[in-house]
Amino acid sequence: MAAIIAAANTNVTAAEIPEQFKTGGFAIGWQAYSFNRYTAFEAIEKTAEAGGKVIEFYPGQRLSNDSDARVDHNTSDEVILKLMEQLDKFGVKAVNYGVVGIPNNEEAARKIFEFAKKMNMYAITTESVNAIDTIEKLVKEYDIRVGFHNHPRRPNDPSYKVWDPNYILSVVKDRDERIGAAADTGHWVRSQIKPIEAMKLLEGRIISLHMKDLNKFGDGAHDVPYGTGVSDIPAVLKLLQKQGFEGNISIEYEYDWEGSVPEIAQCIGFIRGFGAK
Repeated sequence: MAAIIAAANTNVTAAEIPEQFKTGGFAIGWQAYSFNRYTAFEAIEKTAEAGGKVIEFYPGQRLSNDSDARVDHNTSDEVILKLMEQLDKFGVKAVNYGVVGIPNNEEAARKIFEFAKKMNMYAITTESVNAIDTIEKLVKEYDIRVGFHNHPRRPNDPSYKVWDPNYILSVVKDRDERIGAAADTGHWVRSQIKPIEAMKLLEGRIISLHMKDLNKFGDGAHDVPYGTGVSDIPAVLKLLQKQGFEGNISIEYEYDWEGSVPEIAQCIGFIRGFGAK
């Protein structure tokens, strides 16, 4: 495994997501935050249990029940090796890291890109639009994509703008093509935005997704298995196919935190069935 990290350190080109890690034509798995009550090792195991083949890590999750180490961009190579061994054990690939703040300081930001490179990740997810110049420089250097994530609209905080796909487009449209949106369909629904309309607007700039199906539009909505809510997941998937999307889809299931594996397995099954049509 040490050789894997050594090889990654000599290659600044981030690999595409291999076909073997795709289901129904999509690289779909879990955002580890779905299991924030558990360790990263357990999140990997649960990802495999539900049928997912890829995972997106978030900063701060405890590594395992035997370690107090945390999964983030400051972690040691020893911890990274243990994480990669667990991924190999369960046949899961780490493809993304976030949501992580990227500082507008090249030296500090570089740590995040180095971590993603060592893990051979496809992309990084952030909301740090203020660091766009630093991000663009490092995207070009590392060939690792960056997507800007959206949380729900904050009516009492007009300074928070990334909820709006029009704003995201204004930030990325004249930048390197590897910079775009890490689209959270559920948070769009909470902001009264139809995911399909936002995705049409951002065509060619969707780096990755936190794909959610919610039980209703607006505040108070919660996750439900794909195809049972208001997000029109079939239309979203068809549009991704049409747009030639090659990134990862993370299931970030923020409901029934300790018993969500069956529902997430349903989401994976929905994607598998969609791909079989």
